[in-house]
Amino acid sequence: MVNLEIDRVSVRFALKGATVEAVNDVSLRIRPGECVALVGESGCGKTVLASALLGFLPGNAETSGSARLGEIDLLTATDHELATTVRGRRIGLIPQSPASHLTPVRTARSQLEEAARVLGGDARQAAERAGLLPGHLDRYPHELSGGMAQRVANALALVGNPPLLIADEPTTGLDRDLVDGLLDEFRRLVDDGHAVLLITHDLAAAHRVADRIAVMYAGRIVEVGPAHEVLDASKHPYSRGLANALPERDFLPIPGQPPLLTDLPAGCAFAPRCDQATAICEDRPVLTDDPHAVACHRPC
Repeated sequence: MVNLEIDRVSVRFALKGATVEAVNDVSLRIRPGECVALVGESGCGKTVLASALLGFLPGNAETSGSARLGEIDLLTATDHELATTVRGRRIGLIPQSPASHLTPVRTARSQLEEAARVLGGDARQAAERAGLLPGHLDRYPHELSGGMAQRVANALALVGNPPLLIADEPTTGLDRDLVDGLLDEFRRLVDDGHAVLLITHDLAAAHRVADRIAVMYAGRIVEVGPAHEVLDASKHPYSRGLANALPERDFLPIPGQPPLLTDLPAGCAFAPRCDQATAICEDRPVLTDDPHAVACHRPC
């Protein structure tokens, strides 16, 4: 088991007449036996970061920084190296919209058994861990409910027993029982020494299962620390706004809209939406080097 060490990673997309600054100077550590939840509004760069780690970026992407998993720098590794030594073996992925990632003309069983042969895993054990019954495995993707498709995706991600699991919005569209079972499985993985990167909008799920939470806004990490502190004693006004938007709290949306990633402000990207902003916010804040770190000139 090894750390994932993300150091000053940036991802830009070159478009005609514009550059999308999707991920900006992100540093994050994920250790064995730890679940880190990456949260933030849609379009803030969470999925782009995960795609960069697995080599799934399109051809117009430009990356900088490093993302080391043991001796491998995931950003500079070749596609062949990622395909043969990383994907499924060292990093398992639970993608968004799992049904769209399944081969439509093959049963769940055949896809899982093929993954087990390639990765050297145990298909039956992976299916059991994901809560799949034998009858479920003989169905084609179009015959699976959303919850069952999610379980098949979970089994495919687990079959190679990778030390790191990236789960991208895995609770979306699931009923509460399925969510609870999925989070329990993540916790079991962590307790067994695996690492989990949970990308999610579901702050309640993050609060329940994560050891640490990293809050992302406009491509940058603005706060990271112990899960209960980030949500219950937020230091960044944006993190506080996310927490207060929960139904069990104030249930109030954050005013305004995120900035365009093609036209980011020079200073704090959240300043136009922040009721605490002053002239000092025209300078870009730097993430502090603390167990509960924040990038804000006027933390809460």
